[in-house]
Amino acid sequence: MQETSIYPHLLAPLDLGFTTLANRTLMGSMHTGLEEEKHGFEKLAAFYEARAKGGVGLIVTGGISPNARGRLAPFGCELSKFWHVNKHKAITDAVHKYDTKICVQLLHAGRYSYHPFSVSASKVKSPINPFTPSAMSVRQIKSTIKDFAHSSKLAAKAGYDGVEIMGSEGYLINQFSCVKVNKRSDEWGGPIENRMRLAVDIVKAVRKKVGEKFIIIFRLSMLDLVEGGNSWQDVVTMGKAVEAAGATLINTGIGWHEARVPTIATSVPRAAFTWVTEKMKSELSIPLVTTNRINTPEIAEQVLANGHADMVSMARPFLADENFVNKAAADKSDEINTCIGCNQACLDHVFKQQRASCLVNPAACYETELTFEKTNNSKSIAVVGAGPAGLAFSVYAAQRGHKVELFDRMSEIGGQFNFAKQVPGKEEFFETLRYFNKQIELLNITVNLNSEQSAAQLAAQGFDEVVLATGIKPRDLAIKGINNPIVKSYLQVLRDKEEIGKKVAIIGAGGIGFDVATFLSEEKSLTTDVDAWLKEWGVDKTFKNNGALSKEHVDHQPFREISLLQRKTTKVGAGLGKTTGWIHRATLAKNGVKMIKGVSYKAVTDEGLLIEVDGKEQMINVDNVIICAGQEPNRDLYQELIDADVSTHLIGGADVASELDAKRAIRQAAELAASI
Repeated sequence: MQETSIYPHLLAPLDLGFTTLANRTLMGSMHTGLEEEKHGFEKLAAFYEARAKGGVGLIVTGGISPNARGRLAPFGCELSKFWHVNKHKAITDAVHKYDTKICVQLLHAGRYSYHPFSVSASKVKSPINPFTPSAMSVRQIKSTIKDFAHSSKLAAKAGYDGVEIMGSEGYLINQFSCVKVNKRSDEWGGPIENRMRLAVDIVKAVRKKVGEKFIIIFRLSMLDLVEGGNSWQDVVTMGKAVEAAGATLINTGIGWHEARVPTIATSVPRAAFTWVTEKMKSELSIPLVTTNRINTPEIAEQVLANGHADMVSMARPFLADENFVNKAAADKSDEINTCIGCNQACLDHVFKQQRASCLVNPAACYETELTFEKTNNSKSIAVVGAGPAGLAFSVYAAQRGHKVELFDRMSEIGGQFNFAKQVPGKEEFFETLRYFNKQIELLNITVNLNSEQSAAQLAAQGFDEVVLATGIKPRDLAIKGINNPIVKSYLQVLRDKEEIGKKVAIIGAGGIGFDVATFLSEEKSLTTDVDAWLKEWGVDKTFKNNGALSKEHVDHQPFREISLLQRKTTKVGAGLGKTTGWIHRATLAKNGVKMIKGVSYKAVTDEGLLIEVDGKEQMINVDNVIICAGQEPNRDLYQELIDADVSTHLIGGADVASELDAKRAIRQAAELAASI
């Protein structure tokens, strides 16, 4: 292995025999939604080109179906006809300007296809899809194998260096390999040798069609994390067969989409699953790729140095920062905009058929639309409020050449992020503040902390523009007894660290309410203790049970009695992220938090909180009532500045405060900075 002084394992080339990868980084597959947009492939080309220019060794595209039935959605993207080739060439030509290889991921969704023509190993409906699949006939199976091979041939014509065959995450090939879905009694069902036949025959057919000098990555489900998943011996048997069939690399797949174990959310410890790739390394001879919650070059280097894998796959970290590899190679890892695993703008968007982006990098997937060219008209700009919106605007505006001065009444930057980062499982928010601090230093942005500004002060300083990112302020709730001393605001809990009793009622079950409930119910964070976290979520490294699910019950003894209340009659937490809301609800449930909907608040007394649910009054005896609902924009300065004829803009919570939303705030800040 070639030694380099910085991250010697991560930055070393990988010889695949017929070709060499520039380094050990793989940009993992992410469906962006651009695949289906009009002119989307032109935007995809710019998206992938930015990552190639940023130094990534190997890119795997979002999932593309080899045929119509395998499409993720009715009008999902497929690579099956000769006229599909040219639009893909735009991507490969863009990437190949740099020393980066690119593979197209071939993904047949099976019963995860969101349309009525879905097919699978058996007629077994997925719990996350309203459509029931048809069981595939033998003829359909053999036709699908040919479709994978044909699609691979088209990929080669389009200039791809290879394909990744998606055999994990609960998609079609994974549905065949596990008895959870495969109930067949023919040669495609029963023992693992039959269940894995689809995977093996696809790899063989692809290799025969494309020849030896073409990368074939197989994404092998090493941890199914569902009942009816494979045993470890099944996984090994399948891995060896796929290698023998002609795979170049084997990538690690973790968990089905319907698994009740978090796998990529921010509360998952970094590199929490690399142990399973290490477990497989002794069984196979071809290079193995490991994945999931690896988001810094230091973690990636450690994983490789420890011998857990030959390559590291990082998907969302390349959304957050396209220059991840180049910054690492230049020993500037402190300048990397780190993925915080929030899922809010990437996976949540994709699962709602929206274009993916990134909370901390709103230019991701908008490379041709949201740009920050140098300005020819440098302005003097005051930014009031150093929360996410104010920080993002300041950085983007300064990058364009504006002279930015940032004011905040607090003693540190960060705004609401300073409270969120204290919540167990949200420690990654520290990384975003580290990134902004570094950018402030590099861009020479003047920062004035402990500096509350008046409209008169701002007007007197002669700024060309003022941007108010002053966030929100609590709205008075019309509840009898709301001024009782037992009532606290969420800021008194998270910011001021006021003492809170053992019995608590939380008013408001939005993101803030869930954060406060987690903060008050979790005695310690498990994000730095992989083994404890795996035990908590029922993952068994010894594989005593198929799917690596543990049967052991973790007994929780809640140290607080917490009631989380909301006025709405919808499911508590329904407004949380589509892909992470269930994790937050499950965490609170484990900690004994009662979640109550349809609540009318009658009065706060010295005994607690009097509420009404379904027409019946009840007293919740508590030591404290925490208010996590009712905020309004803090825009006290706005009208005075307008009256003083100062050009003034509102962003973030100062503009809209219905629910604190860093994703919207940062995007709004970026769009203003791009146009100002």
